Amino acid sequence: MNKISRRDFLKVAGVSAAALGLAACGEDKGTAASVASSASTAASSVAVKDVALKVWGPQEDQADDASWLPTTCKQFQTEHPEWNITFTYEVCPEGDAAKNVAPDPTAAGDVYFFANDQIGTLVDANAISELGGDALTQIQNDNSETMVKSVTGADGGVYGVPFTGNTWFMYYDKSAFTADEIKSLDAMLAKGKVAFPLTNSWYIASFFVANGCTLFGADGNDAAAGIDFGGDKGAAVTKYLVNMVANANFVNDADGAGIAGLRDGSIKAIFSGTWDAASVKEALGDNYAAAQLPTITIDGAEKQLRSFSGSKAIAVNPNCANPEVAVALAAYLGSADAQKSHYEMRNIIPCVNSLLTDATISADPAAVAQNNTIANTSILQPTISEMGNYWTPAENFGKSIYNKEVTEANAAEKTEAFNASFKATL
Repeated sequence: MNKISRRDFLKVAGVSAAALGLAACGEDKGTAASVASSASTAASSVAVKDVALKVWGPQEDQADDASWLPTTCKQFQTEHPEWNITFTYEVCPEGDAAKNVAPDPTAAGDVYFFANDQIGTLVDANAISELGGDALTQIQNDNSETMVKSVTGADGGVYGVPFTGNTWFMYYDKSAFTADEIKSLDAMLAKGKVAFPLTNSWYIASFFVANGCTLFGADGNDAAAGIDFGGDKGAAVTKYLVNMVANANFVNDADGAGIAGLRDGSIKAIFSGTWDAASVKEALGDNYAAAQLPTITIDGAEKQLRSFSGSKAIAVNPNCANPEVAVALAAYLGSADAQKSHYEMRNIIPCVNSLLTDATISADPAAVAQNNTIANTSILQPTISEMGNYWTPAENFGKSIYNKEVTEANAAEKTEAFNASFKATL
């Protein structure tokens, strides 16, 4: 008998798991009596299997039994009487998945939430399963090409079920800027104070990418191509940033300076993500607005700022004891129904295509801005493990510009040294 790898088994398991786990999502649920009758019939005709599942996710989703994660898992159990599932929940923020899962995948959650930029590290550690079958079909049918790519590894495999986009965009006081002015950062800086987190490496790349600089090739997954922020293109960006820092209307957004400024009226725009939506809305009141990223002008030409974008997603651990159930649960947690309830309970903005035009969601400025940014003014953040070498040099360079150690006169030299620091770490 030919041996089958665990990864291939999971891909096969995905066919039956997703078929079982997703069919109920699209059915007419009928009356409570008919549901109970159907469940009873299923239970009597199918042998019930005892299953233990450990689920890792953020604290906010599992604060109590009424929280989104345990509520949704209970719904999943109701729809699957063939499994008697004992759920165990443990806290692991999406951004910490690689740090907590990769060192010992055998001890990690069977299903866990993760930020997509960690795929490379998780794949290298054999800590994440490639999905196939109906689970893969769901991912491909429900999401935009960008969202599908966000959970696709360098090997072409799909490794998670996206449940929300992950990027940053612009919040602004709509009484301070016109609809045309918000299209240009330079126009905004000429009129009012704008806060931007220049010393945060997740944000500074947007300026270099705007002027044609690249990270790991055109698609962001070519490790051999490295990071190229040097040459004339890079130097021109550095000069732009030096002049931006010198602008009296520029504020470096660090330690909450941006939102504090929105509250007291001294700052009219900031750049952040959905996690700050409630605070910004409270600060701006009726003047609350959000939009995709503006352009900048470099050497007389308009250049589009582009943020890093990606997704947060649900993964299956290849070491789990019940892969069929784990795949089905991951698909269920990322389904349209689950994403809708996630938005209603925690304001987690969905990414499935069917919900982008939902009346409530399309009226949410942060939701519209996030989805427009992902579609129009972003690049996919590289997910290969080599991307880990980007963050510290980029942060340090932003600090050196803000501290005015970098000037127009030495911009070219400093930019080349900055670019060389990437090559040294890679």
